[in-house]
Amino acid sequence: MSHGDAAPPRETGPPRTSAVVVVLALAGIVVSLMQSLVIPLVPELPELLHASATGTTWVVTATLLAGAVATPAAGRLGDMYGKRRMLVLSLALMVLGSITGGLSNSLIPMIVGRALQGLAAGVIPLGISIMRDELPAERLGSAIAMMSASLGVGGALGLPAAAFLAEYANWHVLFWASAALGACATVLVLAVVPESSVRTGGRFDFPGAVGLSVGLVCLLLAISKGGDWGWSSGTTIGLLAASVIVLVLWGRWELHTPRPLVDLRVSAHRQVLLTNLASTVFGFAMFAMSLILPQLLQLPDSLDYGMGHSMLVVGMVMAPSGLVMMAMAPVSARISKLGGPKVTLMVGAVVVAVGYGINTVLMSQIWQLVLVSGVIGAGIGLAYGAMPALITAAVPVSETGAANSLNTLMRSIGTSVSSAVAGVVLAQLTVTLGPVTVPSQTGFRVIMGIAVFAALAALVIAAFLPGRRPHGDFTASGETTTTPETASTSS
Repeated sequence: MSHGDAAPPRETGPPRTSAVVVVLALAGIVVSLMQSLVIPLVPELPELLHASATGTTWVVTATLLAGAVATPAAGRLGDMYGKRRMLVLSLALMVLGSITGGLSNSLIPMIVGRALQGLAAGVIPLGISIMRDELPAERLGSAIAMMSASLGVGGALGLPAAAFLAEYANWHVLFWASAALGACATVLVLAVVPESSVRTGGRFDFPGAVGLSVGLVCLLLAISKGGDWGWSSGTTIGLLAASVIVLVLWGRWELHTPRPLVDLRVSAHRQVLLTNLASTVFGFAMFAMSLILPQLLQLPDSLDYGMGHSMLVVGMVMAPSGLVMMAMAPVSARISKLGGPKVTLMVGAVVVAVGYGINTVLMSQIWQLVLVSGVIGAGIGLAYGAMPALITAAVPVSETGAANSLNTLMRSIGTSVSSAVAGVVLAQLTVTLGPVTVPSQTGFRVIMGIAVFAALAALVIAAFLPGRRPHGDFTASGETTTTPETASTSS
């Protein structure tokens, strides 16, 4: 199915178009706030929830696992039954999860609430898909860049807000504020965002959804918990082996079922495959900043590289990166218009590599970390705007939701691997400070070096992406699609 076969974008005036973009980006920011919502509470969760430290780690892990399960399913269901419908359902689940967390005083209800919040992870790829269906071609590039950037913006801006509320108010306020924001976003989506007329219909691939969910849960559980369980433990190895077996069987099923959850033939198309691979590697590089800078700011100032600041200061230092990401959205769209999203992705990878390179030598003052986070944030903003543009240009309209959801999932896997690798490095390279052992400066520099390598790996992968075609891009099945870059040519 080509873009030309679908219902044409609605003729909407600039105010209406702008309102759709703003509301969808706001919904993306609200959902991405869930990433950093409980970070300021992590040290206190055992006392707050009357549970063990090991048990409370599930408050973070549950959101990760639920998001991994929900993202591909939400994308496919959106393609089949309506993208706005699935977006509203995702936001409603987030609100329900926030209310559950606000009412929780023990571990199990809190884990349930955080899992429900994680089920809203499909909002950003659904928003990108709605934009493709509804916006005029000349607005699509910048709108997609802004929607994609909202993933990083929410995480960066949510940290100082969450730290402030956690320090000066009852911790339950974090969840009630999230519920209020989610409810407002839901109302705005219902009022402003139209339902797309592009539907695939058919029957949902329930066996495929279960198979992918089981495979991803096994994989991410092993990655996120391997440091606690031991990387050579039977549990970790067993989960990794199970994930490989289940995902191989899942792939065979997807190739033979008539209505697959993920069309692997489309996903094997060169542009889609390389973009997803670059997204995974880039997700690894991007998340390293969130692991390094907070620790440098919070380590005791008795260390040459520690600053001894509170989580609130950490949030204030990280916040500018979110603003920079949003500011780079139109720049990303402009570069993509001039040279194609491949060039934008490559430029973003270089900027991120430069940011981590600077961080290896500038890491002892607050202004230096603000500078580093701003540079890395600029690179992330450029790259995040290019990835969905590359995916959208290479798949049929009927696959937009599922394809962008898979791309978002690949980034999440990259960030999970980044967290695990950083944990291993920092656990091995330590110094003793009185009765405690803390990560050494060498450990942080090793992680920065790995992040530089990952960003450059994303650059190399992006270099093999197809160049921009002068008369349209083609899907895996040979169909022509209209893209932001080719719309003006074809018209």
